[in-house]
Amino acid sequence: MGIRFCKDGQFCEIVIPEFGKESKKREKKKNEKEEEKKPPPPPKVKKNTGKEQKAIKIQAWWRGTLVRRTLLHAALRASIIQRWWKQVLLKLQADRRRAALELYARQTWAAVRLQAWVRMWCIRQRYIRLLHAVRIIQVYWRWHNCHTCGFLRGRYELTANKLGLELEIFLGSQICRITDCIPFPIKN
Repeated sequence: MGIRFCKDGQFCEIVIPEFGKESKKREKKKNEKEEEKKPPPPPKVKKNTGKEQKAIKIQAWWRGTLVRRTLLHAALRASIIQRWWKQVLLKLQADRRRAALELYARQTWAAVRLQAWVRMWCIRQRYIRLLHAVRIIQVYWRWHNCHTCGFLRGRYELTANKLGLELEIFLGSQICRITDCIPFPIKN
């Protein structure tokens, strides 16, 4: 029998031993539980003779050989798998590099193509303005020729990177010469 109480936040238990039949029964049960909890005693080791010792050594050597062989095979298989996986990763990396290079080449080609179109459009606009100016001048001179009996002579030279103009205007005794070279901004 025991008394349990709490003193200053600490749990305390006071056990008062009982005398009689019930206390002996409890002690027997405790002893039986303690015996069940104890591990069984280790087996007795027999002393082996010389032949048995040699046989045991041979068996241990053979088991060790088998274990080492198994470990060696496992290591070889693991290295084969690792080599294969490295090859797969290298191939994937090469494919990614090739795809990135192709994308870069396509983007560069598109940018160059776009720049060429813009340059062509700018040159065409400049050429159209020059033609318009030439036509206006021709109209005025033709009208003037009809009224003043003068004449206009001119020639032009169109090359890949420039436009050369030479105009000679004859008005009676006066001669007016105009020469101009207009370069085109064309990339070489």
